[in-house]
Amino acid sequence: MTGGRPPRTRVAVLTRTAGWRRALPGHVGLARRAARAAIEAAGGRSSDIGAGELSVVFADDAMVRRLNRDWRGKDKPTNVLSFPADASGMPRGAPVLLGDVVIALETVAAEARAARKPLMDHVAHLVTHGVLHLLGHDHVRAAAARRMEAIEVESLARLGVPDPYRRAPARRGSGR
Repeated sequence: MTGGRPPRTRVAVLTRTAGWRRALPGHVGLARRAARAAIEAAGGRSSDIGAGELSVVFADDAMVRRLNRDWRGKDKPTNVLSFPADASGMPRGAPVLLGDVVIALETVAAEARAARKPLMDHVAHLVTHGVLHLLGHDHVRAAAARRMEAIEVESLARLGVPDPYRRAPARRGSGR
């Protein structure tokens, strides 16, 4: 490559539910920053995969429920779904297609409220989590889960988001 910056991962963001614009006005930029931070924390700069592409879809529970039912056989909404792309047939030099991450508004907002954490922080975590799945990480086995969580924590720290796995200290006098 001559001069200029190396290619960055392209993060397309689609907002399928207007409620996201009201709930989290900066969701588009947040998704892009979180996706790139996840790629960097997973093993290198976002340019390491060349001209990669992924999408983050901000949806509602109804859409995520349909996707979860049709693709995973689970007829219920969930917070985030990841759909890794099959890039095996791509021509040489084509952008690396990573896949899609889909986030459900109602479920994610309820989780953030229940955990008493900012919606922005929870969304950053879920985008990070979804992108790591696109990169081949999983949390099925304990060792893999620990590695994935460590990458999530590192990625979120790059964004100024606290460790989502750190338990809050018990309050004094709470009887616990």
